[in-house]
Amino acid sequence: MSKEYIFKLPMKVRDYEVDAEGIVNNAFYLHYFEHTRHEFCEFAGMSFAQMHARGIDPVLNRVEIDYRTPLHLGERFTSCLNIAREGARFVFFQDIYNEDGRLVVSGKVSCVATVNGRLTRGDELAEPFKKYL
Repeated sequence: MSKEYIFKLPMKVRDYEVDAEGIVNNAFYLHYFEHTRHEFCEFAGMSFAQMHARGIDPVLNRVEIDYRTPLHLGERFTSCLNIAREGARFVFFQDIYNEDGRLVVSGKVSCVATVNGRLTRGDELAEPFKKYL
């Protein structure tokens, strides 16, 4: 890994995530990214369940992903992220590395916050994330 990250999550490829060729189906990388963001939120002090109970719901508004090299069945990998705030958006810069430290995928995921169904500037999420922004 050539970058520093504020959060890293070790994971392993499960059998239902691979296609007939034995490589991870492209859509599962989005699942890995999402799971990493959810775990990060809990680590930062507010889980998705806690957010929702307070009426706060982060909503994705853009996802960009670059595929570099595939993961295979049973392979261990590390999903990493950094976060930034751009106006009302929270931007997650996410990378996945295989066991050899090779970049597998790189992504940029943007989300906005709604409170009780209404779009906000995101100040409700800025508080638990302030240490990482």
